[in-house]
Amino acid sequence: MAARTGKQFLERLAASRPTVHVQGETVTENIQDHPAFRGVIRAYAELYDLQYDPGLKDVLTQPSPTSGEPVGTSFLTPRTHEDLVRRRNAFKAWADHSNGMLGRTGDYMNSSLMALNSAADWFAQADPAFGENIRRYYEKVREEDLLCTHTLIPPQANRAVSGTAQAGGKLAARIVREDDNGVVIRGARMLATIAPFADEMLVFPSTVLRGTPEDKPFSYAFAIPNDTKGLRYIAREPLDYVRPHHDHPLGSRFEESDAVVVFDDVHVPYERCFVLGDPELCNGFYSRTGSVNHMTHQVVTRTTAKTEYVLGLVSLLTEAIGIEQFSHVQEDIAEIIATLEMLRAFLRAAEADAALNEYGVMTPAFAPLNAARNLYPKLYQRFPEILRKLGASGLMATPTELDVHGPAAADIEEYLQSATLTGPDRVRLFRLVWDTCISAFAGRQALYEYYFFGDPVRMAGAYVGSYDREPYKAKVRAFMERP
Repeated sequence: MAARTGKQFLERLAASRPTVHVQGETVTENIQDHPAFRGVIRAYAELYDLQYDPGLKDVLTQPSPTSGEPVGTSFLTPRTHEDLVRRRNAFKAWADHSNGMLGRTGDYMNSSLMALNSAADWFAQADPAFGENIRRYYEKVREEDLLCTHTLIPPQANRAVSGTAQAGGKLAARIVREDDNGVVIRGARMLATIAPFADEMLVFPSTVLRGTPEDKPFSYAFAIPNDTKGLRYIAREPLDYVRPHHDHPLGSRFEESDAVVVFDDVHVPYERCFVLGDPELCNGFYSRTGSVNHMTHQVVTRTTAKTEYVLGLVSLLTEAIGIEQFSHVQEDIAEIIATLEMLRAFLRAAEADAALNEYGVMTPAFAPLNAARNLYPKLYQRFPEILRKLGASGLMATPTELDVHGPAAADIEEYLQSATLTGPDRVRLFRLVWDTCISAFAGRQALYEYYFFGDPVRMAGAYVGSYDREPYKAKVRAFMERP
């Protein structure tokens, strides 16, 4: 097989039978046609079609090392700095298509699987079969161009205790028994973005586990099809209100669903397991394999595209209503420009300082990527704030497409024009600004970016704890000791 088209992506979805609970309804078929998911699924189909766009095919695909057929560039194992740039260009092409609003496109988990495959020997420490399992699975996803997502954390009923201790350890997904053919998982996990329409669910480690017998049932990594028996998804309220693109330009296209994953005695065959009962391997899952470096490389590329979009949007806004000459407006624009150039510099530094890891993979330097992933969750919160401030009360005056072409058309043409735009064009622009900074979709985007890598406070603690400050302390001590 080869890189999929949008039509092939939709056909596979039509053949799947996931169990999705959404707004009091249980959906088990034709997920691609359900109003809660139809818009974003079409957006994902467009991404797959881009793989055959004459201008992007060579960017988004590469020949498979086994079949010679085109497969996604995100599966490319980088051996050189040029390979890293090639991967980044592919990430950027997809991110540009959604203005960075799609956070779980396939290249994110593909990057993780690429690194895990390269580190198959690391998995083989526990059992040689696990190394072979990750190799076979990576090749399957690459050759079938599967869309994968993953779960992140256990449910938190009581945040005063660890996730694995919630309700006496009965809430978090855990191994409840083992048989000759695999393990059985019971419990729940959060928070699986795009789970209702992904092909595969990757259930990977997310929290630090202690090497105790109590943590052993929570120590695993495996992959299962999205419609595996006993697997259920509880989707949050959809933010696509099935309105025209004019009225909800972002939400109608890019509203990725988030879901709680319930494992009702789900059987996982051994051939789909990569780690079992080994807390130490789980704790090193991302860092020791280089997976976190490559995943973050994709994320920073996406957030760069998102910041470019915000800069373009705020520039059109200030131009339309004639406010760019004011100093406080220029200060806000400068803040967005500085954020954009920072992200570009982080990417450039990560690629320039990349080095081969122990598995022969050219791995982006983590220091600049780690800085970016600690900064951006906070920096992004300023963008909706800036747009709200500059759009001001004009953001309240956003009629719908039916109004623009209905009885109010003449009034809109006369009274809602701007310095550079006709009334209808100004309404269209302001609808886009509104959907970026005020709408429910915009609120979810801000929350999503803030917690993308986890709690920013805990991330900051880990950042400080892992950063080697001894050389800088030594410099200050040496200065103080100067005669």
